[in-house]
Amino acid sequence: MSLTSYEPVTPRLHRSELAVPASNPKMIDKASRSTADVVFLDLEDSVAPDDKPRARRNVVAALNDIDWGKKTVSVRINGLDTQYTYRDVIEVVEACPRLDLLFLPKVGVPADVYALDVLVTQIEQEFRRQKRTGIEVMIETALGLCNVEAIAQSSRRLEAMCFGSGDFAASTSARSTTIGGLNPDYGVLSEPDANGKREYFQLDPWHAAHARIVTACRAYGLRPIDGPYSDFNDADGFRVSSQRAAALGFEGRMAIHPAQIEAINQAFSPAPDEVTRARRIVDAMAQAARDGRGAVQLDGRMIDIANIRMAQRVLAKADAIAGA
Repeated sequence: MSLTSYEPVTPRLHRSELAVPASNPKMIDKASRSTADVVFLDLEDSVAPDDKPRARRNVVAALNDIDWGKKTVSVRINGLDTQYTYRDVIEVVEACPRLDLLFLPKVGVPADVYALDVLVTQIEQEFRRQKRTGIEVMIETALGLCNVEAIAQSSRRLEAMCFGSGDFAASTSARSTTIGGLNPDYGVLSEPDANGKREYFQLDPWHAAHARIVTACRAYGLRPIDGPYSDFNDADGFRVSSQRAAALGFEGRMAIHPAQIEAINQAFSPAPDEVTRARRIVDAMAQAARDGRGAVQLDGRMIDIANIRMAQRVLAKADAIAGA
């Protein structure tokens, strides 16, 4: 292991993150009673320009009047390239000590995060806040992905990165038929078999971006969050997409409809047999340590300290879910 390491940021259960238009108080109230780990109240894409002031007032009322319990509450502000960002931050952060995260979209360079950090820091100093508001960013442009490692180091307020495939596709001119879904033209042909027949295999066009975001987040102690899957009627496609993201190392993903929450929570939760095996690994290694051994066999396989680290991550998430 390197002598340089970055401790994980503020720990939060972050399997599902439900998007809710801040212009709709009824949906906000319903979201507070949902099983989503995180709810983000959206001031950006889902709110029309003329509705921005009213949506801010809805956010302030919701954060101050609704009992959110242990749920993490985030607010997605408008991007720094708009005239709305300043008022979003000032009006919400000043009035809402309950706020957990600010969600900054379309981040392209580390200075974007720094600018938000400075403004939030000044507000917290002015109001003598003890609780520190965290930051989540959306990586959804070619520029953002090019700078993802630097963005990951931009602020110790930064807690999570979310990948937005829709705007990313627009930014890179990628052909996409469904936000978060696949493209039937993106694939490869196998080598010919004995009869000259070749099979076509569809591939995941988001894999390169996914892998880079996961690696940057895990290197610098952040939570990688996959983005939305717009076809909420495609339950099978959504389930497989979520399982693929979880297998790659994502912590969770965004939900654009309450019907997606259960499938997300399941995909990003360790299965019971996985938890049982993790506990057996920890117990076996503890016994090996008492016996003066550095490695041990379990179920016919050698396990060592790397297995311990993986098992401990599984158990930590299982404990967090149990305590939610």
